Amino acid sequence: MSGEIKQDPTLACWWVYMIRADDHSLYTGVSTDVERRLAEHKAETSVPYRGAKALRGKRHLKLVYSFAAKDQSQALKLEYAIKQLRKARKEALVAGRLPIEELLAGDTKHGEN
Repeated sequence: MSGEIKQDPTLACWWVYMIRADDHSLYTGVSTDVERRLAEHKAETSVPYRGAKALRGKRHLKLVYSFAAKDQSQALKLEYAIKQLRKARKEALVAGRLPIEELLAGDTKHGEN
């Protein structure tokens, strides 16, 4: 998975992840179990639907980025920072051209560029 930063998964219980739909949109979320959460997003027939409203009806969902946060607080802050980025910067993060450290540092210019 491009853009993924390798960390010891035993040290992290919260993950920030990005999913790409077939329309090339990116969805960002947090979870303690990314594979389970991806399955929930994909499971359109489950009642009740447990996936994100933004992904309802979208097909061919693919996990394109994940980062092991040190705790829930960091995961939520990173999710917010990523959601503030413009699409080009999100794509750079997925491609590994935007270091996650920039977002971890609390840079206030996330939405620019």
